[in-house]
Amino acid sequence: MGRVLAETHPDAHCELDHDGPLQLAVATILSAQTTDKRVNEVTPKLFARYRTAADYAGADRAEMEELLRPTGFFRNKTTSLINLGRTLVERYDGRVPGKLTELVTLPGIGRKTANVVLGNAFDVPGITVDTHFQRLVRRWNWTTETDPVKIEYVVGALFEKREWTMLSHRVIFHGRRVCHARKPACGACTLAPLCPSYGLGPTDAPSAAKLLKGPRARELAIQAGVDPALVPATAVTAEAP
Repeated sequence: MGRVLAETHPDAHCELDHDGPLQLAVATILSAQTTDKRVNEVTPKLFARYRTAADYAGADRAEMEELLRPTGFFRNKTTSLINLGRTLVERYDGRVPGKLTELVTLPGIGRKTANVVLGNAFDVPGITVDTHFQRLVRRWNWTTETDPVKIEYVVGALFEKREWTMLSHRVIFHGRRVCHARKPACGACTLAPLCPSYGLGPTDAPSAAKLLKGPRARELAIQAGVDPALVPATAVTAEAP
């Protein structure tokens, strides 16, 4: 299944726009309860205004809240970013540390966020157990665990460590584009022959093809042996959740 995912999603990557560990940490904190697309709409102005940990530490709360308002929960996120900046300045000379044990002590950063930062900013392999990842690995019977940390360890034992970061991206891509929460596109999925949950969503090609999302939706259909003409134009332009 890992090999098929790699073939299905050669474009898999971190979908949060960033340049370096600090920006990625900030973007990941902002991604809670909103979409990556919304975060990417907000961060250009944010990153232009706050370039260093010290900038976040000394931020005007009202000004930052206004910038973060579109992401939702903007007051809590503002608090997290200001406290993150202060902690980085006080304890790490303004730099984001590259160790899991240190990252998880920072304001606003849990184990999931820490693994995102490690894998994509420091090239340290990490498994990102977000909602998509949890849903899919349970559907695929890779684990029956529900606790994110336990899921991380169980799935980590199934794959070589060097695969962890890209595996996370591929699983998340698949969850956003094919294996949706309410109605997975089973009949247009490359994993169909291997999936123990096949049939959870529509298995007929016309119905399943309409559920594919993203700019590569028609390519995904072809890979699954489905006529790409069945994929509507709206699916190609649809935002992956």
